[in-house]
Amino acid sequence: MTPNITLVLVVGVLFSTGVYLLLARSVVRALIGFLLLSNGANILFLIASGRAGRAPIVGRNDGARMSDPLPQALVLTAIVIGLCMTAFMLALAHRSWQLSETDVLADDVEDTRIHRRATDNDMSESDYQDRDRPEDEPMAPHPAGLPVPDGPTTYDDHLDDNDDAHEDQETQTVTGGKEG
Repeated sequence: MTPNITLVLVVGVLFSTGVYLLLARSVVRALIGFLLLSNGANILFLIASGRAGRAPIVGRNDGARMSDPLPQALVLTAIVIGLCMTAFMLALAHRSWQLSETDVLADDVEDTRIHRRATDNDMSESDYQDRDRPEDEPMAPHPAGLPVPDGPTTYDDHLDDNDDAHEDQETQTVTGGKEG
């Protein structure tokens, strides 16, 4: 069986255009790209299913002439999933329009900060935790046997103190160092 070259070209165009639009920063363009990709996948399923045949009812038709029902079931499932994803992306586009009156996604400030720190290889503010040690395990005593200064008694408390200090620093930054 040879597939129809026109349908193969249509699938290629739908996939390439869909991927291009899916990579856009606009939510509506990404939605259109997703729709093109899902339609391309549906056509690809139908191309892969082979020639049309008789209804797949055992005992009524010859087994060699029956069509395969699996690709048709996959296409129906893909249509339902595509409809659900379309509704979800439309809700995202509507909410984006409500908040900023544009559907173009802006750069996230936190992602930009993390990227800058990663390129500088700065791990000073990292929240890295040693996964071998539970969070509520007491902190190790002082190596020289000296009393441990007042402060956090568990690693979890230490992380909570760091979170509180970070929130205080953000508050001072937002208010310009002025309290009240």
